[in-house]
Amino acid sequence: MNRNSENQSKIEGLYEAPALSPGDRPIIERFLEDLDQGRIRAAQPIKNGWKTNRWVKKGILLGFRIGILKDFSEGSQFSYFDKDTYPLKSLDLQSKVRVVPGGSAIRYGAYVSPGVTCMPPMYINVGAWVGPDTMIDSHALVGSCAQIGARVHVSAAAQIGGVLEPIGASPVIIENDVLIGGNCGVYEGALISEGAILASGVTLTKSTPVYDLVREEVYRADSTRPLTIPPGAVVVPGSRALKGGFGERKQLSLYTPIIVKYRDGKTDTSVQLEEWLRF
Repeated sequence: MNRNSENQSKIEGLYEAPALSPGDRPIIERFLEDLDQGRIRAAQPIKNGWKTNRWVKKGILLGFRIGILKDFSEGSQFSYFDKDTYPLKSLDLQSKVRVVPGGSAIRYGAYVSPGVTCMPPMYINVGAWVGPDTMIDSHALVGSCAQIGARVHVSAAAQIGGVLEPIGASPVIIENDVLIGGNCGVYEGALISEGAILASGVTLTKSTPVYDLVREEVYRADSTRPLTIPPGAVVVPGSRALKGGFGERKQLSLYTPIIVKYRDGKTDTSVQLEEWLRF
């Protein structure tokens, strides 16, 4: 049995146990170390899609269950109190992660690849996985278990939602070379495919229909598939008029994300300017 399979078997057993004992803590600590170092992930790419590892979320929840509240305060200028199983992530120069000063935090149990740039203040939560040469910009959030690919830009004030429960729920997945514009919100397991661009202000949830003007299609989530933005799509905020009754009489409309084009040479030239801010 390999290390991950052994981890999974033990975590599954502890999750179903009626109570935890102090002797269970080393198992959970070993799991959290593997999560922090990127040896295990809450979701992983497979052929033709992604696989959600439910047992990883169970392990994270066990970390909260067995942890005790600890004072992590340093002097009088910085105070925080959290479970002792989830301190701040430990980084050093060999990590090759650029953390610009000014209030950012990365929680233990989040994997951050070499080449990532963190602009202040931003936050990366437990279970998240951030790929190489990605930028997490100011006031941006990467929620629990979110999977962020390589060379992604999560722009200022963007929110990448997290998920721990229900256990079976898929995390938000942002694939390689995606641009998430400022003030965007991506929630409830949405999947942004490789090379897509979300313009500033786009919000995506499980109940959000996305209208594709180029292919004349409508994309929705269902019980077996998350809301998925196609590769290279350029999504902007839009609206659609309400039909019938009070809504039509008052000329009301609903917010609707719209795919207006797919990436081309001109689009790629405009996003290349960000490379000057990276390593």
